[in-house]
Amino acid sequence: MDAVWLARVQFALTVGFHYLFPPLSIGLGWMLFCYQTCYLRTGKPVYQQLARFWTRLFAVTFAIGVATGITMEFQFGTNWAAYSRFVGDIFGAPLAAEGVFAFFLESSFLGILLYGEKRVSRNVYWLSSLLVAVGATLSAFWIVVANSWQQTPAGYQLLNGRAELASFWEAVFNPSTLPRYLHVITGALVTGTFFVVGVSALMLLKKKHEAFAERSMKSALVPFFCAVMLVMGVGHMHAVQVAKTQPVKLAAFEGLWETRTGAPLLLFGVPNAVTEKTDWAVSLPNGLSLVVGLSKETRVQGLKDFPKALRPPLLPTFLSFHLMVYLGVWFALLGLTGLFLRWRGTVVRNRGFLTAAALTLPLPFIANELGWMAAEIGRQPWAVYNLMLTKDAVSAVVPAGQILASIALFSLIYALLFCVWLYLLGRQIDAGPQALEEEVRS
Repeated sequence: MDAVWLARVQFALTVGFHYLFPPLSIGLGWMLFCYQTCYLRTGKPVYQQLARFWTRLFAVTFAIGVATGITMEFQFGTNWAAYSRFVGDIFGAPLAAEGVFAFFLESSFLGILLYGEKRVSRNVYWLSSLLVAVGATLSAFWIVVANSWQQTPAGYQLLNGRAELASFWEAVFNPSTLPRYLHVITGALVTGTFFVVGVSALMLLKKKHEAFAERSMKSALVPFFCAVMLVMGVGHMHAVQVAKTQPVKLAAFEGLWETRTGAPLLLFGVPNAVTEKTDWAVSLPNGLSLVVGLSKETRVQGLKDFPKALRPPLLPTFLSFHLMVYLGVWFALLGLTGLFLRWRGTVVRNRGFLTAAALTLPLPFIANELGWMAAEIGRQPWAVYNLMLTKDAVSAVVPAGQILASIALFSLIYALLFCVWLYLLGRQIDAGPQALEEEVRS
């Protein structure tokens, strides 16, 4: 058994499972803020009902997310001790900032949302919803900062075999921080807004809480479509950044072997690492050059420009990226269809759309996972891009057998947590919203 491979599997398991929850918390947090804002402005109890129901589902997700995030960070000191020694001076600051400035902000004001509705003024309650959403969004920023530094390190100096902080602001705002952060947040908005659409579709198909589900779905269709458009725009900005700072990753994304101007945008194909060609390629001429440089004369580097040992695992990188893009196109088509049916006044009666929405419910979560996989697998074989190889980052004293045992234990615990999450969500959905309060709170 290879300890390096097992350590990577364990980290992928813990991060991948944890990453199911923060995007939903962020996206749903902003939906709660929208409902609270509408209630504050109009005083209509329907918005209060929407906010109360989705706050309960937010709280369940937040709790599971916290539980799964703790184990993830402990691995740096166990399986990745060499990495921790190398980047500890830089990596520790954003992780500490995430806890101090973001997590406690979010968790503190979530308490007010859950228990303070009748104890604080309406304005304070509205402010709490804003700070919960801001806290979740800030939390993602500091995590993305830490991870982006691995992708495009900046603001450091190498001293005594370690990367030491030379400029805090250069490290925080390294070349990939803002594109990746915006991509994460817009992906989270897609997840949260579609979660409202998908759960509402399930209610309508089961003919449960139909009046509430109709209001809920109609409230989320426009935000969902807008979020999809935003994530596509930000994705383009991210691709431009990757082309400049990690060209081998972009080449793997696109199955591009030869460096060329007028590089095609691959719509479908299967890259073949043996023949160094992409089989069954269907591409848009000049498309990739236009995407990354707004000109068909833009030169894009191909995989053959890089030694084989420094290329990322080709098929996983390629497939994760393209599947993410395909899902984005599906979300756009589904959102556009939903808006059209809403305009026609038939969205809540169209069983085809409701069925498609219900079946699509897990797909935004999968799209987030695929995006993370594309970014992280595409960085390989580097733990810190161009500075530290992954094989040099693991702990020398942790045997493969112990890592394998911990993987088995984590898998069991995470399976149980996932079942608990689904059970608690299902119970809240079955219970439905509280009855409308016709009186306006003074």
